[in-house]
Amino acid sequence: METIAFSSGVQAYQARGAQMMEAAARQRAVMRGKRFDTIAVHGLYNMEAALANQGSISEPGYFATSQHFENSDHMETALAYQMPSWTYARIANPTQGYLEETLALLEGYGYPGEVSATVAASGMAAIFMATNPFLMQERGSNGHGPARINIVASAKCYGGTFMLFSQRYQAERGIEVRWVRNPLDLDEWASQIDAGTRLVFGEMPSNPGLGVFDIAGLAAIAHRHELPLIVDSTVATPALLRPLQHGADIVVQSLSKTMGSSGMAIAGAVIARHDIPSRVGPDELRANFALYVKLLPLRDHGPGLSPFSALMILNDLRTLRGKIDRMSRSSAQVASWLTAHPAIATVNYPGLASFEGHAIAQQYMWLADGEDDYGAPVNRYSHLLSFTLKEGVPATRRTFDRLQMIWRATDLGRIKSVATIPAISTHQQQGDAGRSLAQVPGNLIRLNVGGEHPADIIADLEQALG
Repeated sequence: METIAFSSGVQAYQARGAQMMEAAARQRAVMRGKRFDTIAVHGLYNMEAALANQGSISEPGYFATSQHFENSDHMETALAYQMPSWTYARIANPTQGYLEETLALLEGYGYPGEVSATVAASGMAAIFMATNPFLMQERGSNGHGPARINIVASAKCYGGTFMLFSQRYQAERGIEVRWVRNPLDLDEWASQIDAGTRLVFGEMPSNPGLGVFDIAGLAAIAHRHELPLIVDSTVATPALLRPLQHGADIVVQSLSKTMGSSGMAIAGAVIARHDIPSRVGPDELRANFALYVKLLPLRDHGPGLSPFSALMILNDLRTLRGKIDRMSRSSAQVASWLTAHPAIATVNYPGLASFEGHAIAQQYMWLADGEDDYGAPVNRYSHLLSFTLKEGVPATRRTFDRLQMIWRATDLGRIKSVATIPAISTHQQQGDAGRSLAQVPGNLIRLNVGGEHPADIIADLEQALG
């Protein structure tokens, strides 16, 4: 790498930048000593930061596209990434930064190492940014062409993820996708990994089937092969599950979902621990993956997050733990009621003892800081469930069409209850073969249980089922 000789003026700004980073590190250390709810409310925004922003006690929205610089030395230093700065909103922005710091603290809650985050324009943008850097082409060991590369991923995943992997990566770029049909089977995961594998990807719990897997066990397998384990934890959020604590390397979140429960913004995030394994890429990729993605791939690909959306997500995050606790309690009641209904064939909910992955979910899914009284640890299993009807597709559509309070929409994590039929919505583009692989039948209804009283949700389901 070419060594750049910086002027004395730039060096002065570098020194100022070092002081700024030291101050931020001290504040991170302070906040890492706080409880989950306190982190969600405050993030890294303290009284000193407020006084630098006209005294605002909430993180301000910076909606300008670009930053003014004091002089050319300041510009050069900032654009060489030699000091904290936001330069241009496609790359970074103060409002985005407040959100990133908060997300890193929440996903890193209870994890002893360093964690960084970068935000993107959507959950799918985040999945792309989390996976694409590992798919760079390298010449084969014989020097006669590119090595055949592959990724290993759970087939129980969101439809958009399936299409990104199967169409954009495999069909268009020739990157083999090795689907794991049963994510609970660690032997199946291990059997798919070889010298061409670049990453391991799982969704927990999965959308819409609520599939789970042993994070620690899978991380151990991935790390034996010098591979990163990437976990999409959108459904759980860090209020219920923090994969980094259990050995995962990178977490992706669709912030549009539970983290942004008001439904007012589309956003995503990549959160990663430092010093991750990878068979490819520069040292910067392994040392601080989220920062690497932010300053290089995200800069060049352009999926930056709107500052307005960042502000909306920040405001929704304040009460994350309380909301997901309430919605999880209601979901458990709804799931239990559905299992007893004569029209229902199956109910997928990790909190049910009858659910195939219940023991694994019970091992990993805990409400941060215990119950409402902050007492003993307690399991919570999220706001999402799905169920199938005995009478098949026509009855499923009739039931869906009769819903009067539960919204018909392709969304989840809302404070308002929302239902969809994945086979004709979120997973329609997969086709019959893809849906069969992902175990998404036509008679499956996905239900996001919102903040309404569970008795009213059950009443709407009861009248719809007839």
